[in-house]
Amino acid sequence: MDAMQRVRLAAAAEANAEDAAVWRWFSVFLEERRIRWRYMFGSWVVHVDRTHVATELTFYDAIRAAKNETESFGVEPSDKWPSRRRADTLVELRRSR
Repeated sequence: MDAMQRVRLAAAAEANAEDAAVWRWFSVFLEERRIRWRYMFGSWVVHVDRTHVATELTFYDAIRAAKNETESFGVEPSDKWPSRRRADTLVELRRSR
């Protein structure tokens, strides 16, 4: 395997890992009923914890942007902290800043 093939293989593995992380995040928030989306005026609009977090032209870009936005505020699925109260939402975190 030459250097170019190794670089391509590494890039593909990184892209697959990122894509898998987005869909794992999405599935947990969907199961917890904390994410909503709709197609409106040519764009996908995504809300997490009843707060608008992303608007993008493609569904995948909107979900990825929503993941990045919620993570920037420290919002995580509640199943990671079973004892954590569910009221720690994105709205409360935004208000505290």
